[in-house]
Amino acid sequence: MRSRDVRATTAGLLFIAATAASLIGTAFLGSLLKGPGFLATVALHQNRLLVAALFQLLAAFTSAAIAVTLYPVLRQYAAGMALGAVAFRLIEGVFYALSAVGTLILVSLSGQLTASASAYASADLVRDLRDSAGCVGVLAFYTGATLYYLIFYRSQLIPRWLSVWGLVGTVLGLAAGLLVLFQAIAPLSGPQVVLNLPIAVQEMVLAVWLIVKGFSPKAKAPRPAAAQLSPA
Repeated sequence: MRSRDVRATTAGLLFIAATAASLIGTAFLGSLLKGPGFLATVALHQNRLLVAALFQLLAAFTSAAIAVTLYPVLRQYAAGMALGAVAFRLIEGVFYALSAVGTLILVSLSGQLTASASAYASADLVRDLRDSAGCVGVLAFYTGATLYYLIFYRSQLIPRWLSVWGLVGTVLGLAAGLLVLFQAIAPLSGPQVVLNLPIAVQEMVLAVWLIVKGFSPKAKAPRPAAAQLSPA
């Protein structure tokens, strides 16, 4: 059980690191990329954008690392879903990284204001691609998180009320992500923040639980590998 507790603690710390990195990156970014003349604003705040990109990259790596850390434990209960969780959270990390690269490109373009007016048109395109990559990353996150919360619920590695809270949060967050994708609501708008609040709070509660309590000693016994592969 000690090895599982180490993984639980590591996963808890990664949950906190990923959330903190995402929030700090968003705070540094602020509203710098809003409005038609945002590139001139970027030129005046290049250091803020660089710091935001750094924390975006940190969020990308730590988010992917969460599912990788949980995989050795979760695969004992549902190997397919555990692998799917890793795949989707790796996709999440890749698209978060692409979004960070988009931020870095905008910083580069902001230095071309006097060199070429076409920089504005290019910046609009990069900003749209950056926002789209971030949206895809969020959708991948909610899909991967749903998979490991289902395993948590079945295995009882954490209390079921915490697993149910996570599942409700991922459903609400996925709905918010789809609304943003289809432009029904604006990114970081009030409705999106409200719909994402349950999973944000739940993941911090889960992180503390994993660090302090670890995985439950009352969890169901892992299923044999042969049983996991059987149709039943």
